[in-house]
Amino acid sequence: MAEILESHRNPVTLTRFLMMERNQYREATGNFSMLLQSVQLACKVIANANAKAGIANLYGMDGNTNSSGDAQKKLDVFSNDVFINCLSFSKQVYIMGSEENEEPIILQDQTGGYAIVFDPLDGSSNIDANVSVGTIFGIYKKDKKKTTPTSVNCLLRPGTDLICAGYCLYGPAVMLVLTTGLGVNGFTLDPTLGEFILTSQNIRIPRQRCSYYSINEGNYEDWDEPTKAYVDECKQPQKHLNGKPMKARYIGSMVADVHRTLLYGGIFSYPGTSKDPDGKLRLLYEGNPMAFLVEQAGGRATTGTERIMELQPKSLHCRTPIWLGSADMVQDVENLYKKSAKL
Repeated sequence: MAEILESHRNPVTLTRFLMMERNQYREATGNFSMLLQSVQLACKVIANANAKAGIANLYGMDGNTNSSGDAQKKLDVFSNDVFINCLSFSKQVYIMGSEENEEPIILQDQTGGYAIVFDPLDGSSNIDANVSVGTIFGIYKKDKKKTTPTSVNCLLRPGTDLICAGYCLYGPAVMLVLTTGLGVNGFTLDPTLGEFILTSQNIRIPRQRCSYYSINEGNYEDWDEPTKAYVDECKQPQKHLNGKPMKARYIGSMVADVHRTLLYGGIFSYPGTSKDPDGKLRLLYEGNPMAFLVEQAGGRATTGTERIMELQPKSLHCRTPIWLGSADMVQDVENLYKKSAKL
């Protein structure tokens, strides 16, 4: 009870947390904090819409398709508009890349110092079933040395260039999980205050092998041999799991699957298939931000043969196979790929 009262007397809001981090940098201007204020506002608006989607008639299809050819839900379009409007108003962004827009959004009248990529509503196929969905974003600092006109090339940067990444999970509680390269912290939205409160400090994913694996096994017949071999091993009794097979947990919303993996350990994957060798997840606004978060929490993220964050994006909506989670488990996958390459 004393801890609860203390958290109410001295709440560490996201705004306050950003101010404390800013104090560590003498050159800080406050512009980055202002940008994240706009990000958290967008997440609050989307959370509110998601909570009353049925009442507000936001369930169902919009009738259009996005950049990847996926049918758009009404809440997809709403969330995208909210993110674009909030970020534009911040005047800190000069270019954006969204899953919902085929081309980058270039703000010609802005002189902002940041580029941002985002999936405004990940897992939207689950919306009508009232399953947790989320927002994913990654932020890059503008390279002031470049004198070329602003174009999509400003976004085609490896994950190692990211200065910030995060996701907002719209579930039973609304949670914003964030890294600026100084570890991973989680903030839960207090609806009575309207503020994100620090509730999970310095999140660390268990390094050792854990009980959970998350993958869409409906694609089994189309996987490569290392992927099949790893999932087959997951189903066999293992000594490190007290003689029990691992437990399959797959939601179909990347934010929800990765959030569970981040907290409980294990491994999440969306590998390539014979039909889609590069998988389904987009590198810039899904793979890289999640890889940054997982690595900052002590985990690993790989294609099976390459570190996700070192990949050079070829286009705004390029895709990548991905394995991420507890470091030892991801290493097991990489070992299988190395073994397969020698055969």
